[in-house]
Amino acid sequence: MSETFLYDIPLTRIDGTPATLAAYKGQVLLIVNVASKCGLTPQYTGLEALYRQQRERGLQVLGFPCNDFAGQEPGTEAEIQSFCDTSYDVHFPLFAKVQINSEPRHPLYQALIAAQPQAHGSGDDKLHKTLAQHGLLPKRETDVTWNFEKFLVGRDGRVLARFAPDVTAEHPALLATIEQALG
Repeated sequence: MSETFLYDIPLTRIDGTPATLAAYKGQVLLIVNVASKCGLTPQYTGLEALYRQQRERGLQVLGFPCNDFAGQEPGTEAEIQSFCDTSYDVHFPLFAKVQINSEPRHPLYQALIAAQPQAHGSGDDKLHKTLAQHGLLPKRETDVTWNFEKFLVGRDGRVLARFAPDVTAEHPALLATIEQALG
């Protein structure tokens, strides 16, 4: 797969306007599937702080709402935008809801998963155990584990890394990888 392929995938912004990742060419992208009604939803705070700290250096945090994980993003795009504005003062770009583990999987996530089939975890298996106890583990090993999984795309469009949902925006491994990508 060509690195530039990611830039050509049709997307829809949360306000309904068409888009692609081409607008972010040459920048480092942290692509995150987000949800409003998840135990991990407070990660919006760290993601927004990271975006504000690093955007001048070329980091874009891009949020992709998804309802595939126990129905934890049931709202409309307008409701999601309002929630993000009022609850977390989110300024990083948000996109329309996508399907990530359900069919048809959005082409962006097809490409991201193909490029990075395994996520790096935090080293704590608490999330994995909790999901297992509730029968919520993904069907396939390469599937996205849960809300707030993160894919890091380099300035050249290559998918550099994938981080499990329990790796927060403040996690040293994520920060080190972002720092290296920003150069």
